[in-house]
Amino acid sequence: MKQLMPLAGIDAILDSPPDWRSSRVAMVTNNAATTAAFRSSRLALLEAGFGLTKLLSPEHGLLATGADGHAMLDGYDELTGLPVVSLYGDRLAPGQEDLADIDVVLFDIPDIGCRFYTYLWTLTHVMEACARWGRPLVIADRPNPLSGRLTLAEGPGLDEKHCSSFIGRWELPIRHSCTIGELSRYFNTTKKIGCSLDVVPCQAWRRDSFYPDWRRSFVPLSPAIPDFESALFYPGLCLFEATNLSEGRGTATPFRVVGAPWLEGTTVAAAFNKQLGDAVAARPVEFTPAEGKYAGRLCKGVMLHVRDAQNFRPVETGWLLLALIRDLYPDSFAWAPYPTHVNPAGRRHLDLLLGIPGAETIFASGNVNRPEDIRSFTDPGNWIEKIRPFLLYHQD
Repeated sequence: MKQLMPLAGIDAILDSPPDWRSSRVAMVTNNAATTAAFRSSRLALLEAGFGLTKLLSPEHGLLATGADGHAMLDGYDELTGLPVVSLYGDRLAPGQEDLADIDVVLFDIPDIGCRFYTYLWTLTHVMEACARWGRPLVIADRPNPLSGRLTLAEGPGLDEKHCSSFIGRWELPIRHSCTIGELSRYFNTTKKIGCSLDVVPCQAWRRDSFYPDWRRSFVPLSPAIPDFESALFYPGLCLFEATNLSEGRGTATPFRVVGAPWLEGTTVAAAFNKQLGDAVAARPVEFTPAEGKYAGRLCKGVMLHVRDAQNFRPVETGWLLLALIRDLYPDSFAWAPYPTHVNPAGRRHLDLLLGIPGAETIFASGNVNRPEDIRSFTDPGNWIEKIRPFLLYHQD
């Protein structure tokens, strides 16, 4: 039986306009948010008579092209003529003055399915602001591009006491296998936010489907997530942000390549393929980043290719590759800070990504260079049981 083309929550809102259509609406969105016909969500709503009054934008800005970790300014949207309030600049949440002339807040931003991708945490700040200032929040839900297969969820969980940050405020696995609507329901209850929340679900989406199963053309989510494969590798290869290796920023294939001028790609690829050659394969490549680490310098390294997305585990993959390179090049490899607007010094970046205090010491032990060793850290624990009451879609 052929699967129906799933529709995002924004399409359901447009197909059956709610009673708040003529209300004053603030929309949290960016250019990655489109309808099934690839029309801008905000423009489609405006043309359908919705009372959009202002826009609020997350990291990377309304255009979704701002550099990673760079503060974004308030401004105006040329597409709609509406004012834009940045939620990644002077503020991370809308203030009372931002919502004073607003009746309803609408959230429509595609997520990536990974804990340290910041759009989710912008949503949590918006939820808290809506609860504080008495504004209802509507979330136009969207499918998880990495699928909703809960058996593919990967930890570690997050130590909130020592590792809470804007790339992971609260405890959940790195790859959570949920939609942003499901997580909003979970956090609203478990964190006792008290937000007046309405999640408009996707239609005909199945948890076992990946982005290419239901949409042929990928809408870039941010500068370093231009395609589905970058999104698929991101939960694991983003760990290289905390090292002196390039994770592919400034190339055509971010988060699909890893390298440095001192690396030997053939050696790394052989060691990697010996361990994880079934679901994913590595091949030696050379690349020259246009920005970021080693900008303008030739890097030697590897490019990864997924053979079996249904069994691919990106966190385990990135962890193993990092451990192998560290062990192969102990004199050249180094941990590095990763400065951003919300962490200017860039300290403890690996801790904040993994959610584990003192994470570098785990790699120093030399006991995490086999998949079976890594799985003791990437086990998501009882995540399925915790999230089950808040799920909105057909399970595995």
